[in-house]
Amino acid sequence: MKLYNTLTRKKEEFKPIDEKEVKMYSCGPTVYNYFHIGNARPFIIFDILRRYFEYTGYKVNFVQNFTDIDDKMIKKANEEGITVKELAQKYIDEYFVDAKGLGIREATVHPKATENIDAIIELIKKLEDKGLAYSVEGDVYFNTQKFKEYGKLSQQSIEDLKMGSRIEVDNRKKDAMDFVLWKNHKPGEPFWESPWGKGRPGWHIECSAMVNKYLGETIDIHSGGKDLVFPHHENEIAQSEGANGKPFAKYWIHNGFINVDNEKMSKSAGNFFTVRDISQKYDYEVIRFFMLSAHYRSPINFSAELMEQSKNGLDRIYTCIDNLEHLKGHAIESEITNGEKEFENRLIDLKKKFIEAMDDDLNTADAIAAIFDIVREVNLNVNSSSSEGIIDMSISLIKELGNVLGIGVREREKNVDSDVQELIEKRQQARKDKNWKLADEIRYKLKDMGVTIEDTPQGTKVVHK
Repeated sequence: MKLYNTLTRKKEEFKPIDEKEVKMYSCGPTVYNYFHIGNARPFIIFDILRRYFEYTGYKVNFVQNFTDIDDKMIKKANEEGITVKELAQKYIDEYFVDAKGLGIREATVHPKATENIDAIIELIKKLEDKGLAYSVEGDVYFNTQKFKEYGKLSQQSIEDLKMGSRIEVDNRKKDAMDFVLWKNHKPGEPFWESPWGKGRPGWHIECSAMVNKYLGETIDIHSGGKDLVFPHHENEIAQSEGANGKPFAKYWIHNGFINVDNEKMSKSAGNFFTVRDISQKYDYEVIRFFMLSAHYRSPINFSAELMEQSKNGLDRIYTCIDNLEHLKGHAIESEITNGEKEFENRLIDLKKKFIEAMDDDLNTADAIAAIFDIVREVNLNVNSSSSEGIIDMSISLIKELGNVLGIGVREREKNVDSDVQELIEKRQQARKDKNWKLADEIRYKLKDMGVTIEDTPQGTKVVHK
């Protein structure tokens, strides 16, 4: 498998430190609101990367944090008249509601910043002892001039970074690019005791401390959105490598941005949507499918038209599975026949095509195309005279590959209510009586109710739209 490494700006063959285990860390949400579709993309993409590693035989130790203390959270908690801890727990719970809906599996560990203060303080002390951090009036800063490789992830010099960044003016810092590790306590804010007095951690240090605690000093993969390359991930490298004297992560993987109707998503533009908002109109699985329709490093455009295309694409996969399961219920028990061997080989070749796409820097767009090729082949070649063996293989293959992407494997509601069932039975009787006019009237009535029926040699099949 090859992955694009932001650190080297090229695709590299993936070779984990341990042959059997992959150590992955992905930056999680700051829990002060529902997460938006921009947040959802890395959550989904790196869930798929984890799934694919497991599919290919690796054990994956996957850590995704919750930032549960920062300025935005303090402001939001004050507005709502609750504690920061209560606000955090509220939106952590809501995160899991949306994540479950999107098919995002829980990480091996979901550490919180506030539950790792000791590890954060220990890391800051280590940096201070090495001359890489200094304290000023209760605040502690990282000295970027002392870390000679600062800028290597964004591949810019410190001077270039200064020119292209919004830097908070603070005359107490030794250099404008120095960043805070520990913030001095302000009245009304949560605080923890530390060697520098009461205070709380800065944003960047929490990830370095939690990687170190839960995964070790050097990990295989660190991932996140492209917007985190600088300053967040750049600062993580400086902190971690400065403290430990070892490479922090072998591979840095970043996903591209999401635009809304071809414009940058922002609250000021009025095109800012949470996943919870979108789920009121589209099934969570449709949102997930949409995220896979472009390569993860490319920008992706969110629009109603593309969501409808995603819905239709997902329906194609489910319809194929439904048709296969309907055929299986009426198939004669038999192994794959000699006449079906050529078709079986085509399915095997398409599975290889799927794997080749995933091995090529997690190309989910081409992987979905391979699944659609399988669906097309099944629709053309599997019918009422097919063996149970080839039907079983077709179902298993679509679900196997769908499970890697987290699509096409959910149990959809198939129960038919009594009113619908009664109409279906009346229509069946009308067909027996050759009352085609009544049969057609009932079909149209069912369609108005959102139910499409399909007549097959094995009987009437119900499809919910």
